[in-house]
Amino acid sequence: MTVDRSQVLRAAATLLTRKATSSMDEIAKAAGISRATLHRHFAGRDALIKALEDLGLARFEAALDAADIDAGGAEEALRRLVAQIRPEAPLLAFLTTENQLFEGEMHQGWDRLDARMTGLFQRGQESGEFRVDLTATWFAEALYGLIGAGAWAVHAGRIAPNDMEQMIAELLLGGVRRSME
Repeated sequence: MTVDRSQVLRAAATLLTRKATSSMDEIAKAAGISRATLHRHFAGRDALIKALEDLGLARFEAALDAADIDAGGAEEALRRLVAQIRPEAPLLAFLTTENQLFEGEMHQGWDRLDARMTGLFQRGQESGEFRVDLTATWFAEALYGLIGAGAWAVHAGRIAPNDMEQMIAELLLGGVRRSME
């Protein structure tokens, strides 16, 4: 039987975004394979998480591309980005939390994402759309946090999945918009 590695990763991502403490046995069961088969593909939990990180970063970069964040005004670009990220929010929430467990070098993909995210907020600051008294880096970190919080709130049933996009965009934009006073 041939095992589709990407299918295993999707199953692991689905499970881990709901239950971050899932064991390798639980992950194997969710993927419909044996634990031994899972270990043939991923030497352990760290290897699996690293593979999920690669997947998550690729999905996040695809969302940035699909949102075309360099086009139009920064506020509208941010709204498009939130809409594109929403389906990946649970995986992003898991990865931003799990990432803190690794020692050593951070995946370079995070640097690329941070640069693109920060660039969007800097563009908004330069155009006068976004406030300049807080850093673009802080705005990007706030967006990561809101995406994670939104994903967990949807998971817990505290907000409807269809409301998450607007709630994130409105809360963040309410804080980053430049006051015209």
